[in-house]
Amino acid sequence: MKTKDIKFLEIRYLRGPNIWTYRPVIEAIVDIGELEDFPSNTIPGFYERLTALLPSLSEHRCSYGEPGGFLRRVQEGTWPAHMLEHITLELQNLAGMHGGFGKARETSTRGVYKVVVRAWHEDVTRACLHAGRDLLLAAIQDRPFAVAATVERLADMAERKLLGPSTGCIVEAATAKDRRIPAIRLLATGNLVQLGYGARSRRIWTAETDRTSAIAEGISRDKDLTKMLLKSCGVPVPEGRLVDGPEDAWEAAEEIGLPVVVKPSDGNHARGVFTNLIAREEVESAYAAAVVEGSGVIVERYVRGSEHRLLVIGGKLVAAARGETARVIGDGRSTIDELIDSQINSDPRRGAAEEFPLDIIALADNPVARLEVSRQGFAPDSVPPAGREVLIVRSGNHTDDVTDLVHPETAATASLAARIVGLDIAGVDLVCEDISQPLDGQRGAIVEVNAGPGLLMHLKPESGQPRPVGRAIVDELFPNGDDGRIPVVGVTGSLGKTTVARLIARLIALSGKHTGLACSAGLFVDRRCIDKGDCANWGSANRILMNRSVEAAVFENGSDTILGEGLAYDRCQVGVITNVDAPRHFGRYDVNTPEQVFTVLRTQVDLVLPAGAAVLNANQPMLVEMAALCDGEVVFFAADPELPTIVEHRAKGRRAVFVRNGRVVLASGEYETPIVSLKSIPLTDGGQIDCQVDNVLAATAAAWALGIGPELIRTGLETFTVV
Repeated sequence: MKTKDIKFLEIRYLRGPNIWTYRPVIEAIVDIGELEDFPSNTIPGFYERLTALLPSLSEHRCSYGEPGGFLRRVQEGTWPAHMLEHITLELQNLAGMHGGFGKARETSTRGVYKVVVRAWHEDVTRACLHAGRDLLLAAIQDRPFAVAATVERLADMAERKLLGPSTGCIVEAATAKDRRIPAIRLLATGNLVQLGYGARSRRIWTAETDRTSAIAEGISRDKDLTKMLLKSCGVPVPEGRLVDGPEDAWEAAEEIGLPVVVKPSDGNHARGVFTNLIAREEVESAYAAAVVEGSGVIVERYVRGSEHRLLVIGGKLVAAARGETARVIGDGRSTIDELIDSQINSDPRRGAAEEFPLDIIALADNPVARLEVSRQGFAPDSVPPAGREVLIVRSGNHTDDVTDLVHPETAATASLAARIVGLDIAGVDLVCEDISQPLDGQRGAIVEVNAGPGLLMHLKPESGQPRPVGRAIVDELFPNGDDGRIPVVGVTGSLGKTTVARLIARLIALSGKHTGLACSAGLFVDRRCIDKGDCANWGSANRILMNRSVEAAVFENGSDTILGEGLAYDRCQVGVITNVDAPRHFGRYDVNTPEQVFTVLRTQVDLVLPAGAAVLNANQPMLVEMAALCDGEVVFFAADPELPTIVEHRAKGRRAVFVRNGRVVLASGEYETPIVSLKSIPLTDGGQIDCQVDNVLAATAAAWALGIGPELIRTGLETFTVV
């Protein structure tokens, strides 16, 4: 089988909704060549080799709808394109991108297929697709393939390029079925994300939002200033002060009373924080380590108990976690470093990447842990006696969920601390012996208030209940069920798209909304042209959706955009299909039949929101058939009011737009409202240009579906001209 090959003829990244699914996908045009004559059951030993390389394929259900369904197809005989689909999806799964959509379909050319897989990130999915081809060929040609190394490489790429877990949980909560808030990633490899569209959008960056005050963030970084503000408002904080050298640090410790804590004045993530110090050499050594982590050093009272992280969102406590104490037990043979690796770092929840809830502990990189070990008489290469317990980290990762245990007074104190600093999302660190009791009685205190707190500890606690912190942030940004959407209108069809899109944009602008328009005539905000040339594409539409001055958006979508890029918006309030001339779409992207044209154009109807409307040409049988696919209302348009489709539609009490007695009419059931004479509409040349009459009717129906009144529509139609 060594002469057999699989070639990629083209790989397209469909960034948004497309003919396959609502989600971004990679669509690969794959030539399997001679393998068209060799289904999987005809290749000796192939099944055994494939299952040995990827045993987890046994979970794929495929057409049988049960685990093992795909491998059953392999045994019965299937083709490389189908197998490439499943192998690519499984490599994504092993790299940390679980689940996903996949399809493999023949094209009109023998041996050439379309392989489509869900794409969480273009670069990562492309890499998985290429690796999948190489693995498949290795199984076909009976040669080795380094699965583990490949998965490790793909997982590393996914970690670098996908959203981090904190940002990811917020986006997942926003886009969930019960919220359906759209999300746009603003940086290809960063965590800056826009939720919502245009003027109603919000922005997040990990656990910070566009409402996170720069002043508040600056205050939170200055630990001494934070303490001063908290203390002035009656929030319990540990006594202490800034120091300017090792000797001053010891003097402060004596003033405060031992034991003490030494920490940077503007550090974060607990770096350089030394606790429970009782000797002068410990204090001075801690000062030397802490000063390199920040611009100053604080010495303060040591508060007995465990450190807790309380997450406050919008003034409410939504989650709380207790810090861990890490220890090892000697075996009489292993060094401290070896015991840490075998007893602590072996925990699969520990890792250097952000996705791991627990950190790797390395004494070489952790002066706080080294000091803790040395205080017990050991060095990293020391071998403690068998059974001897050695404390490594007094207060490290926050691992245990204690949300339900937090005393109401303590929750109120944490909320007050967040408000004093001014943070909409705050990680409040407090130390106490019993989180279920008020702080005052146990001399507990708040030690820090942090901006941009990590969320993973609350999503994946070692013990206790995971907390929906992403949802809490989304509910704070978009209260009362707000979905962050502006009116979005998509226009597709064979002819007239540009004119209809421009006319709709004009009518919306007359209603008082700042309106963005991306069409083949250019990119516009209201009447200002931002970019000239053909802008009926994903990139231009995305620019409109990111523009926070835009209150409504209109997009022209040709079939090439749907097939070659996908649409820029996830759903729309109004979807317009002007008309269908199927042969105009033939010959591109392997579209060769009216049925395929139907599949392409229905994408616009599929995206209409349940509260929205599809505007369809009633004179086109294909579009009449398409009406049943709409989740929302259907508004038909046609010049002839006696078309059976119009008559039947109105008989059901539904809306239509047509011409009667030379006037444009809005009809809802049996009620008719004439709004303007065709003779008054310059675009139609007094009603003489039939195609422009249809364009006027389509735009009128769209404006009506958006709630724009007859008088404004009439004014817009009478004053609109194509320049």
